Amino acid sequence: MTFDTGRTVLALDGGNSKTDAAVVTSAGEVLARGRGRGFRPHLGKDEALAGLGELARSVLVEAGLQRATLLSACLANSDLPREDEEFATWFTGQQLAERVEVTNDVFALLRSGTRARAAVTVVCGAGMNCVGVAPDGSVVRFLALGTFTGDWGGGGTLGTQAMFFAMRDEDGRGARTELSTALPAHFGYPSTAAVAEALHLGEIDGHRLHELVPVLFAVASAGDEVALSVVRRQADEVIAFVMAALTRLGLLDTETEVVLGGGVLAAQEPVLLDPILAALGRSAPHTRVTIPRITPIVGSVLLGLEHLADGAPVDEETEQRIRVAFGEARKPADVLQSDGDSHHFAGRQ
Repeated sequence: MTFDTGRTVLALDGGNSKTDAAVVTSAGEVLARGRGRGFRPHLGKDEALAGLGELARSVLVEAGLQRATLLSACLANSDLPREDEEFATWFTGQQLAERVEVTNDVFALLRSGTRARAAVTVVCGAGMNCVGVAPDGSVVRFLALGTFTGDWGGGGTLGTQAMFFAMRDEDGRGARTELSTALPAHFGYPSTAAVAEALHLGEIDGHRLHELVPVLFAVASAGDEVALSVVRRQADEVIAFVMAALTRLGLLDTETEVVLGGGVLAAQEPVLLDPILAALGRSAPHTRVTIPRITPIVGSVLLGLEHLADGAPVDEETEQRIRVAFGEARKPADVLQSDGDSHHFAGRQ
């Protein structure tokens, strides 16, 4: 097969923990791929941008290019239009591509999960965010800047909450929970207090609190009421995002894809997904919930190709070629259906 290599997309999907990069031709041939550190400009903007630039140049070199036709960057922590513009200006100055498009990484998850014109996506990884789009092109975004913008949840919050309740059990301030045994066991310490001291002194990196999410789910799945209360609140936050987006876009009575992603949701823990599916089955029965089984860099690539084509959708053959190249089977997502209080996997779609 002969590919058109005349126009290329340099795609970046920058999450909190890692950044994926790829160079793809307009015909769907993957010329190069790479992975770098996460994009966390709040910890040092210059260093974070430099890391993206280094990764971008490395995949361009691998692809045998000096620059691409278009750079499509979907970045965590680019939460405001003015930040999109700031980062786009920086990329333009690096001369990595003739054109630059920057948006939040939640759009990459959305596009990697569906071609639908009516869709809502919630990403729950280190933090949380949501976006919704309507058939007329209307978009709903949330600030998602932290607790002061109404946010709760994600791996960082869940790990911290697990420690909070384990500590309060151990010192007598709170209810009994198996978290006070499971958490120190995970880190190899004799008590929750010892873990807390190690975190305070830097003996345990604070980012390792994310490791407690699977521990929390395991304890909750065993029936621990304290752990269950934390997981239920996380489910409520996902539901609140979806319902707010559907309501604001007027999509409650429209067939709408709901794409769930990020490490916390992609783990597909029934203790978290069950209440989400049950609630949406009751309150938003026209939704279809999917969990992509493909890296969101595919969404960044597809968005880039659509920018190249002035907004025209990527044809299905080219999209399938790209998905397969990035390791996705013919059927791209886990589809979950809900009917009132009962729900099930509808199978691979």
